[in-house]
Amino acid sequence: MKISEDKSNRIPKLILFAGVFSCSLSSAFVKLMTTPSSVTATYRLGMAVLLLTPYVLWNKTIRNEILSMSKKDLLFSALAGVFFAFHLYVWFESLRFTSVASSTVLCNTEVIFAAIGYILFFGKRLKKGELIAIGIALSGSVIIATADQSGGHGSLFGDFLATLAAILMAAYTLIGTRQRDHISTTAYTYVLYIASLITLIGVDIATGTPLLGYEPINWVYALCLAVFCNLMGHSVYSWSLKYLKPTYVSTAKLAGPVCATINAVWLFGEIPGVVQILGALVVIVGVALYARQKADE
Repeated sequence: MKISEDKSNRIPKLILFAGVFSCSLSSAFVKLMTTPSSVTATYRLGMAVLLLTPYVLWNKTIRNEILSMSKKDLLFSALAGVFFAFHLYVWFESLRFTSVASSTVLCNTEVIFAAIGYILFFGKRLKKGELIAIGIALSGSVIIATADQSGGHGSLFGDFLATLAAILMAAYTLIGTRQRDHISTTAYTYVLYIASLITLIGVDIATGTPLLGYEPINWVYALCLAVFCNLMGHSVYSWSLKYLKPTYVSTAKLAGPVCATINAVWLFGEIPGVVQILGALVVIVGVALYARQKADE
């Protein structure tokens, strides 16, 4: 019986790890782009909406679901989109100040901040093992920040932005938990992406950042971000939850910072230091332990 289950899960696991690798390419494409961070995020969301719109218009079921959504559901889905927009903007900006290794690892502490959010806003109580895991992950973040002190205030500011991006992603996740129990993935994602795009265009206008006039290659990188990171990355995460335990999916995502760091080594020559690697490992262990604790619920 176990053998047949292993065989039935093999393909979803392979697809999940392909999705993890696709998402790990995000930091590389962002660093290759020459546009400001807000424009980079705008291009990515714009491409995602452009690619998803024909499918939504063609699929009558999804189209009707979106049109019949209550004002409350539209509001919460849009709010999640606002948090997602600022998550992308802040995280992309962090990559301009600190290394890919530090930025991606710190951004992956999102699950820890989501747990804290459950305590503050949902009255959830955490078990002792979960608290220990959170403490380990946060201590790893401190180690990374200590290691990045040698890079000056710029690196520390980048670490701060990456941590802020994790908090914003946690807020997006908490809202998504509420919405996804009665709204399909595609309908929720489409409304979220549109709200994110509108938010980012608003940021561009408010900051006086031009949307056009950059090298044409940026459009290619933006398309890669939308295809690899949105459609082949985050969408795969949602799909895989039908076949794999949420804990397994959360743990598998921890391979993302490792892949991103390897990409940064051969693309940009960013070789992390020993202390930086130690801090990253502590963070990954803490997040993995937290995911394991959740499996026992």
